[in-house]
Amino acid sequence: MNRFLWVLQIFFGLYFVAIGVTHFVVPTGLPDLISWMYELPTTLHVTAGIAEVLGGLGLILPGLTKIRTELTALAATGLGAVMIGAVIWHAGRGEAPQIVTNVILAAAMGFIAYSRWRITPLPAKT
Repeated sequence: MNRFLWVLQIFFGLYFVAIGVTHFVVPTGLPDLISWMYELPTTLHVTAGIAEVLGGLGLILPGLTKIRTELTALAATGLGAVMIGAVIWHAGRGEAPQIVTNVILAAAMGFIAYSRWRITPLPAKT
């Protein structure tokens, strides 16, 4: 279970860091599936970008350094909350594919948070 969680943490950690950076440097020519980024207000870009970059790092770094390992579960919880916010944003715009993606991401973050909190906590430095 620990290895599986690490795979999830690294995958989603890198994913959220990449998506978070995209909020700061919105490239031209995005595919239709994520073209909503052009319409997101600047404040939401900055807020979501910071939350996703820090959350992505929080999924990986505490476990690697063994410092404040409880932050991994908190980072996953925070990213889950960001995804719930994204569901609300996309629901208001009637964007069903993005809603499904955000619900899956929120569920994955919930799984990581619960697993790292209760089932297989990360060991801390002694």
